[in-house]
Parts: sequence; structure tokens; C-alpha cells
Amino acid sequence: MSQPTPPMPDFPPPPPAKKSRTNAIIIGAAVAIIAAIIGTGVVVVQTRDDSKPTVSAETSTPAEDLAAPAVEETEDPEPSYAELTPADFEMKLRTTRRQCFGSAGCNLTVEPDLTYTGLTGDIDPDAVYDITYEIKGDESGPVIATAELSNETNLNYRPSLITTVSSSTKVSVEITGVMMQAG
Repeated sequence: MSQPTPPMPDFPPPPPAKKSRTNAIIIGAAVAIIAAIIGTGVVVVQTRDDSKPTVSAETSTPAEDLAAPAVEETEDPEPSYAELTPADFEMKLRTTRRQCFGSAGCNLTVEPDLTYTGLTGDIDPDAVYDITYEIKGDESGPVIATAELSNETNLNYRPSLITTVSSSTKVSVEITGVMMQAG
């Protein structure tokens, strides 16, 4: 058996509810806020970029013009670098080859291991420096050699071959001079 259908109501159904304008108001407010932020950012950037003060003839007086002469900004002043000295570096020797002959001593091949200890920014990145050093411990006396420092970190050198009197001889190094090559 089928169930009877309910009777029709005495009044018509209400019209469908209109979409509220809340979403439109929220979107409009968000767009306005974003536009205000972008506009403020443009003004701030323009203010920072405009570093030169502007003085109009209407606002300056002759006394102000005489009291403070205008200082023109120069484009990129030449950077200055410190004059480097041996105290700005530390050097150790790295032994790359060793051949000993009992009590007759050893033949050693050594290379400089250079460390800059001065202030960052003191080395001219475009300059080439000659770093002269003295190796002590060779049986015939000190060995003097020079390494070339370029691009702040590239060290070019020739390994040094020294002969010690015995296998217990201590080999040491001392930086004796730093000179910037004329360029």
C-alpha cells in the first residue's frame, strides 16, 4: 500500500534567500588593503632612492647658501685596502715527500700552507701579492722562496726540496716579506 501524500501548505514557499554580500565586502576590503600596502611600498622605495636633498630657490636664503656649500656625492669611491705585512699571515709547511737515509739525514719536499689572519676586506681582490718566506732546517742553510697570492685565495708556489742533517731535524718556516706587485 502506498502512503497518502501530505496536503499542500496554505501559503507559498518563501523565495530563495539572496546571497549575502559579505563575500563581496571581504574581497573588496582585501583588494583595498593590498593596494594600500603596494602604494606605501612604492612611496618608501622612491623616498630611499631619492638620497640627494632638493633645495628650491624659494626656500633657501642667501645666508644658508653661503654657510653650507653643497656636497656632491661621488659614484662608487675607490675602495682602500690595507698594506699587508708578514704579521697578517701564518704559514706552516706541509711535507709532501720524505726519503730518509738512516743517520745521513732526509730529503724532504715541502709546500707552504698559508692562512690570512688579518681583517676581512683588507686584501685587494684584484691585486697579486708576493709572499717571501724562509725555510729553516736545510743542511746547507736557510732556503728562501716566494709564493704568489692572487684573487684573495689562490696561492701559486713551487715545492721546495730540502735536505736535513738527520731524521730528527725540525723544519720551520717564517714569512719575511709581503709585497703587492705593480700593476
